[in-house]
Amino acid sequence: MSGAPSARRVAFDTLRAVHDADAYANLVLPTAIARARLSPADAALATELTYGTLRQQGTWDAVIAVAANRPAESVDPPVLDILRLGVHQLLATRVPPHAAVNESVALARSSAGERAVGFVNAVLRRIGEADAATWISRAEEAARSDDERLSVRTSHPVWVIRALRRALDDEGRAGELLDLLVADNDSPGVTMTALPGLATVPEESEPTSFSPYGFRAPAGDPGRLVAASNGALRVQDEGSQLAALALSEVDTVRSGERWLDLCAGPGGKTALLAARVLQAREAGTPVDLEANEVSSTRAGLVRRSLEPIPFEVVVSEEDGRERAGADAYDRILVDAPCTGLGALRRRPESRWRKSPQDVAPLADLQRELLSAAVTGLRPGGVVAYVTCSPHLVETRDVVAAVLDQHRDKLDELDARDVLRRVSRSTLDLASPTGGGGRAQLWPHRHGTDAMSITLLRRRS
Repeated sequence: MSGAPSARRVAFDTLRAVHDADAYANLVLPTAIARARLSPADAALATELTYGTLRQQGTWDAVIAVAANRPAESVDPPVLDILRLGVHQLLATRVPPHAAVNESVALARSSAGERAVGFVNAVLRRIGEADAATWISRAEEAARSDDERLSVRTSHPVWVIRALRRALDDEGRAGELLDLLVADNDSPGVTMTALPGLATVPEESEPTSFSPYGFRAPAGDPGRLVAASNGALRVQDEGSQLAALALSEVDTVRSGERWLDLCAGPGGKTALLAARVLQAREAGTPVDLEANEVSSTRAGLVRRSLEPIPFEVVVSEEDGRERAGADAYDRILVDAPCTGLGALRRRPESRWRKSPQDVAPLADLQRELLSAAVTGLRPGGVVAYVTCSPHLVETRDVVAAVLDQHRDKLDELDARDVLRRVSRSTLDLASPTGGGGRAQLWPHRHGTDAMSITLLRRRS
């Protein structure tokens, strides 16, 4: 396994950045792989170790607690990350046990000191004496409730399990919880979009199920495809594509419309909206698009995302609660900051980074952003409220509060009908038991992120 220790070091350093500096693995890992000049095989190993360990972190921590006879959180953080990597290799990969233990011990010696070596060696050798099913069963026996046992088995925090159950139950589908939790732990395939008017889906590629512009990345590095097309082909989850299309296709585009992406970072949906604006302009229907992102760093990503667009999209960096003004826009996208519970397949660290205490402040911000967008609409205009989270407090409850606040001037549209209209195949979308037109996508049902999409129209 030539070079494998370097792959493990890259994975370990990425985990430390995630846990110690709140970094995102999808941003840190590619740079670390390039810097280490890993071979394709070792890059694949580093990727599997990083994402696999993050996805299974809750399960591995429960196993470590049983094997070490102490709570995982009591272990020094660098040592705990070494153990997590070692356990993942022992119980979830075909890495030979002796290599998993020996390389973990070497990591401990170089990163945590000699005092950690014996502990890491003893815990991993004990775990190596039984298979994954046995250890998970032992960890489940130490759990205090059915939800805690499910948490151990599926590597989701208990509060996330309960929030997802409630969201599914809102559609009468609580029985699908285990399917959803399993889907969250599957490694997602790479989906891409061909910006309409600027690129077409490559002939050799497999189209995605729903988005007319989506396709599955062919084998190899999708970055090469992106570079060769100057960004007209790009990586984008199909749920994100459908969210942008819901707004652009809700009505026939009229001459002189103004569109705004209010919380635009990192810019994927903005670029798809811009491509639709380009098509309208080329058809003789002038439309303007503006974007806003309060974070300067993310605003830079928006500008970079828009580089293939052959007209200028002004990107401002204002507080979204003030940016929309009043009676100014015909279509506004509010892709609000959220818990990210709908993207756990692609950002597995999100499940460990958020807590129940984060939900209420986010919901307050979401209500304020959506209310500001409603004020910014012209009569007859539409706002698309989108979250990459199915949490009912961030979706159903936010929309209900804004509808109540603006009860004299707002109507909710049926986003499900709009999505079915733009989809290239039948899109199974459940109606919430309490009514409303919100559309909820799911990883286990649609193969997308769990994107929530609501469309609200200001009365004429």
